[in-house]
Amino acid sequence: MHGQRRSQQQQRRVVSSGRAALALAMLVCLGAGGAQAAPVAAGATAEGAKDRGTYRVAAELLTDVSQVRAGDTFRVGVRFRLSPGWHMYWKNPGDSGLATEVAWDTPGTTVDALQWPFPSTFRTPDGFITTYGYADEVLLWASARASEQAQGGLTLSAAVDALVCEVQCLPAQLLLTRTLPVGPASAKDAQASALFDAAALGVPRPAAPAGFSVQVALEQKELTAGKPFSGTVTLAGPALPRAADAFAKDFFVPERIPGVAKLALAPTGTRGTFRLTGEAEPDAPKQAPRLRGVLRLGDARAPSLELDAPLAPVAAAAAGEAAAQAPAPVREVPLKVRPVLPAGSAGVAPGGAPLSLPLVLLFAFLGGALLNLMPCVFPVLALKAYGFSRMVQEERGRVGLHAGAYAGGILAAMLALALAVLGVRAAGRSVGWGFQFQEPLFVAAVAAVLVAFALNLFGVFHVGGAGGGLAEKVDASHGLARSAGEGVLAVVLATPCSAPLLGSAVGFALAAGPFTVLTVFLTLGLGLALPFCVLVLVPGLAKLLPRPGAWMERAKQLLGFALLATTVWLLWVMGGLAGVDGMARLAAFLTAVGLAAWLYGLAQGASGRRRLAGLLASALVVVSVGALSLRFAEGGERRGAGSAEGVAGRAAAWDEGAVAKALESGRPVFVDFTADWCLTCKFNERTVLQREDVQAAFARHKVALFVADWTRRDATIGQKLAAHGRAGVPMYLVLSPRAPHAPEVLPELLTADTVLEALARAAGPTAPGAGCAGPEKC
Repeated sequence: MHGQRRSQQQQRRVVSSGRAALALAMLVCLGAGGAQAAPVAAGATAEGAKDRGTYRVAAELLTDVSQVRAGDTFRVGVRFRLSPGWHMYWKNPGDSGLATEVAWDTPGTTVDALQWPFPSTFRTPDGFITTYGYADEVLLWASARASEQAQGGLTLSAAVDALVCEVQCLPAQLLLTRTLPVGPASAKDAQASALFDAAALGVPRPAAPAGFSVQVALEQKELTAGKPFSGTVTLAGPALPRAADAFAKDFFVPERIPGVAKLALAPTGTRGTFRLTGEAEPDAPKQAPRLRGVLRLGDARAPSLELDAPLAPVAAAAAGEAAAQAPAPVREVPLKVRPVLPAGSAGVAPGGAPLSLPLVLLFAFLGGALLNLMPCVFPVLALKAYGFSRMVQEERGRVGLHAGAYAGGILAAMLALALAVLGVRAAGRSVGWGFQFQEPLFVAAVAAVLVAFALNLFGVFHVGGAGGGLAEKVDASHGLARSAGEGVLAVVLATPCSAPLLGSAVGFALAAGPFTVLTVFLTLGLGLALPFCVLVLVPGLAKLLPRPGAWMERAKQLLGFALLATTVWLLWVMGGLAGVDGMARLAAFLTAVGLAAWLYGLAQGASGRRRLAGLLASALVVVSVGALSLRFAEGGERRGAGSAEGVAGRAAAWDEGAVAKALESGRPVFVDFTADWCLTCKFNERTVLQREDVQAAFARHKVALFVADWTRRDATIGQKLAAHGRAGVPMYLVLSPRAPHAPEVLPELLTADTVLEALARAAGPTAPGAGCAGPEKC
């Protein structure tokens, strides 16, 4: 199911102290914390989701006792207060959003499952997207029990991960901590207890303990994957309203149900009987789904119940039905936002057909090979071309070792990246291809490596020992470790790029299980390493490389300038992440890296204490300057969620409501999902989207242009990418007012003809102001 993975993450209520430490580090980086005055303890309050200088959510860690006795139970919770017009999400966020997560770190205390008051229902103006959550104020709480051995005080910590939305959505990561004294008797906190009592009244009660029975009668013996189903739900028990209109409009809210995509109840007019409608997920689950949700017994003031009753097994659709349900060629999944793709889902191929693991592995291998043609990887490939030109004169076994080291470096980096993806995902966060370039520290680290590589090419220092003659030193500077390092660098520089077939393969992997993630990433690495391995290992191909000579020294130095040019691009990326101040801080750090490299080079020519002093001085320069300069704050105003220009300067920040209004007015829509660190995005913008004929087509068809900028972390954009089977940018959506729920997804690498034809299809000959794409189109 589309929410299965996040549902599993939501169930992890008690986490290790390592998670709390991670949340604390995030809190420091994001500047989300803030203490309030007594009587609330310092650290027990925090603010987050900063919007134009104003925090949109304030959180406070509460307990209903001011002192607890060892072995006693008490209540602990997080009270959220939101700015007017803003809301956060329930455990099932609905068609969009992210479930609010509260992870406890409470040594000496056992905390039960989180209690969720009955949620409100939010809809977009067009009614197309429905979400569930809380506005104004809510207290999410749980029962806790102090250990029998507790003494002194109990440290209670809550790591909160929430998405706070008005029209735009802002993430809030908060860490709340307080100490609860342990004494001879528990002492109630009257003010806090009143808040907990009020919140408890809003929590739905399980149906059976409350004296109610639930029966489901379906019109089908079993559910069919991807097909609608219907039936009735009969609720028997005390205090049931007699009239159908006694129920509030949104009296029923479903939970996430594996195997069920949609579920709704409607009163029938008969007391206790409700009409059930739903739709099964395209993939049949292993276990029969159950009807799970919360139902309010009347209007907004009435109590509510928690329903849990069996439905029916889900059978896979027949081969013919599955083919009929497959999307038409070119058109992909509907525009409707879904939280994430299900773990192990088949995904969608570029042509619209379901993906299987063998096909995904083929896409990953070919996509990795095509990455060699992307501008991101050019500098490091040039380095390898230089190195292999030198090695072709050596014995084949030696050349093979270097090729193996280069491939090994790529595979090791891909394995590390896959493990990082699994770790971040296990921590409850969405990830995508190139996501690490959203972190300023990662960008700074890559820039420092590039500067060091460039200075090495300029001869400022060399890699390897200082002993031996010149030939030995030259050989050491091109040893197996260097070949492996160049493989790692190739992966690092490749991640901002997206090649054809790569997006579908990585999107499939990021939505699947750990084995699939590891397999796809390693296969991608094999594809990336293949061209050079073939070049040096296949007899005869190596002869195509130029012979070594004096020209190689000049070529090596020229490649150093290519790496510095890549560093300039990373400085620009840092500007989008942390503003001009961040660029200046990175420039200062890179200057320190250059100084350290120079000192290291001087030390290599010395011996004894002078050599050791030079090495310590170079390390001290990097560490001290890095500690002072690598403190990045978020940059200024964004376009969407970052600062990328996108399709044009007149494009608006992407917003679902604005897209819907444009379509309602009869205008086609073009949405550019981009990022500053995505070189493929920039290549498409410069060579295709900003061409005069493409800009003229935008104007002629009166296309509404939107930019979804993923330069910085944005959960909403990540969801949209995942909903279309993509793991990263670029992604381009073209929507027609005649088919607003069926966007056309363009390929990662654009051509002018591709865009012009898509715009003509979206506008149509009868669209207002559409004109004609050519005489043959009229």
